[in-house]
Amino acid sequence: MNVDHEVKLLVKEIQRLGTKDADGQTTVTFGVLFNDDQCANIFEALVGTLKAAKKRKVVKYESELLLQGVHDNVQIVLLQE
Repeated sequence: MNVDHEVKLLVKEIQRLGTKDADGQTTVTFGVLFNDDQCANIFEALVGTLKAAKKRKVVKYESELLLQGVHDNVQIVLLQE
């Protein structure tokens, strides 16, 4: 699949699952994304898609590598709606 296409799908899923913070940005935790059935069906490699989106400055999060369980509470912030 095309990486840009996957990043666009990721943006839609973050908008669907996330909430607006005080700054008006949409945020979601990694655990919510990882454990969502629809996301599991869309993304073969969610962590890879998140990394590509971070590199393109579409999302931001604090951790370098996201691991299920350990990083479930890491906030992913959508920078481009």
